[in-house]
Amino acid sequence: METLKGTDIQKAARLLKEGRLVGLPTETVYGLAANALDKGAVLSVFAAKKRPSFDPLIVHLPDISHVSRYAYADETSLRLIRGFSPGPVTFILPKKKEIPDVVTSGLPTVGIRIPGHPLALELLRAVDFPVAAPSANLFGTTSPGTADHVISSLGDAVSYVLDGGPCEVGVESTIIRCSEGDVEVLRLGGLTIEAIEEVLNKKVTRIKLSSSRPEAPGMLHKHYNPGLPVHIVDFDSLPEVPAEKRVAVISFAPREVEGNVVFNEALSKTGEVSEAAKNLFGALRRAKDSGADLIWTEWVPDEGLGRAVNDRLKRASTE
Repeated sequence: METLKGTDIQKAARLLKEGRLVGLPTETVYGLAANALDKGAVLSVFAAKKRPSFDPLIVHLPDISHVSRYAYADETSLRLIRGFSPGPVTFILPKKKEIPDVVTSGLPTVGIRIPGHPLALELLRAVDFPVAAPSANLFGTTSPGTADHVISSLGDAVSYVLDGGPCEVGVESTIIRCSEGDVEVLRLGGLTIEAIEEVLNKKVTRIKLSSSRPEAPGMLHKHYNPGLPVHIVDFDSLPEVPAEKRVAVISFAPREVEGNVVFNEALSKTGEVSEAAKNLFGALRRAKDSGADLIWTEWVPDEGLGRAVNDRLKRASTE
């Protein structure tokens, strides 16, 4: 069966109601959407992605009024939900019994997100259930930023891809958990720590980004692998590479690199970390398809969205 893409909201909604899987555009990356209340459909998500059952999924809702149907939110969580939703942020909240344990990998909490993409919100309003949607790619590989990325990664495991164009943010949502008024960041992403601190009027000091037993999606130590060895290097002091090896270069800003370079792309021509975030996963995919044997990349400035970019580079790297 050939996977189709398009902008037919009613078709996407019908397929979700039938228990099928749909590619969902968001402002961060494309998601693999299923009816979160349909255990069979949720299990299909894990199977299609080859995702381990211990890695929980994020539940997507159309607006803030739906949060209380599926989770319990304290005052700090509600303050942040009101401040940043719709947007590139997921909130880890105590779940209500309506959310099946298969969605949360047996955890008593659930990741709740209200995405900031108009097509995603339109689809979520067209169904009468929450939608579970991890990134629409094989587990551990580079996340998809376009509808074509979804199709190339998952093929006919997904029945339809709602095509919302290229994702604007380019890295997954920030994941936060609130406890007794404090905020803990469990995944760096599209919402910056600086923005959270501005709303809270205090520093965020609790950051826990990886685990072998994840408490939230996207916390595993190794992830985002493009299918080639990734080495984070200093371009002013490059390691020696055998002459027969072909290198793909992904730099922060434009660089001239000598050697057997078959691919050379800058994440940002203007030196902006937001541009680098938007281009990261696409650059990794293009490098993988370039005929290179390995990828050289470098850290970006560790500020704003640059923190999320560096987190993805670290977990994609061979080291």
